[in-house]
Amino acid sequence: MEILHIHPKNPQIRFINRAVDVLRNGGIIVYPTDTVYGLGCDIYHKNAIEKIYHIKPNLDEDKPLSFICADLKDISTYAKVSTQVYRLLKYALPGPYTFILPAAKEVPKKLWSKRKSVGIRVPDNTIAQLLAKELGHPIVSTSVTDEQGNILNNEQEILKHYKNKVDLILYSGPLGLIPSTIIDFSGEEPEIIREGAGTIEFLDVREIE
Repeated sequence: MEILHIHPKNPQIRFINRAVDVLRNGGIIVYPTDTVYGLGCDIYHKNAIEKIYHIKPNLDEDKPLSFICADLKDISTYAKVSTQVYRLLKYALPGPYTFILPAAKEVPKKLWSKRKSVGIRVPDNTIAQLLAKELGHPIVSTSVTDEQGNILNNEQEILKHYKNKVDLILYSGPLGLIPSTIIDFSGEEPEIIREGAGTIEFLDVREIE
C-alpha cells in the first residue's frame, strides 16, 4: 500500500498518473473529493467493485455505488438527461451533489439500482476531476468511513482503517465531515434523498439560462 501526499490545488501529475495506473490495473484507491474522502475503483473493473463491497464496513451489496465523472459533458454518456434536468445540473456542477439519473447502457449493471438509475457526481475538486479525466471514464465513489459509519477525514484515521485494504491513498489534508447532497431525478419530480453539503435552493429556479 502506498500513501502519497498530494497538493490539493496543484496536484503533482506523477501522483495522478500513479493513481490512474492503479485504477487501470483493478486496484482500489482512497482519494479526496469536494466533500469527504472517497473509496474508489474503475467502474469497468467488476472484481474491483466487488472488493469495495467487502472493504467498506456495513456496505450493503444491494445498494448500488455512485461514481465520479470528470465534467458535466460526461454525464450524458452515462445517464439519460432531459433538457430541463441538464440545465439544473449545469447550474449546480461541479459541486457537492450526487444526482440519481436514469442509467445509460454504458454503465455496468452492477452500478444500476433496481429502478435502473445511477448516482453520478462531478465534484468541485481538482484531484478527483483529474483522476477521472486521465483514466478516461468514471471512478466509483463511496465515502471513507469506519465500522460505525463515521466519516474519516484525517491521515491517521484513514490509515488505521484502510492501510491493509487498499492499494493507494492520495492524501491532501483533512476534509469535511459532511457528505454530498443526494437528489433523485429519475422520477417525474426531483426528490431529496439526503441533505448534505451544498444548498438545494437551485431546485426552485424554474428558468435557468
